[in-house]
Amino acid sequence: MKSTPQQLTLFLLVAALLVLVASACQTSRGFGQDVEKLGEKIQEKSK
Repeated sequence: MKSTPQQLTLFLLVAALLVLVASACQTSRGFGQDVEKLGEKIQEKSK
């Protein structure tokens, strides 16, 4: 099976997109945890 330059380009674009999506999930998870901790601190201070 011979790959054409277009197939290689498409494969590389899909691979790059998967990497970006995976890193975005990690980032949003970390952001959610930070917001949760901030909310806990606010609740502690309001008591």
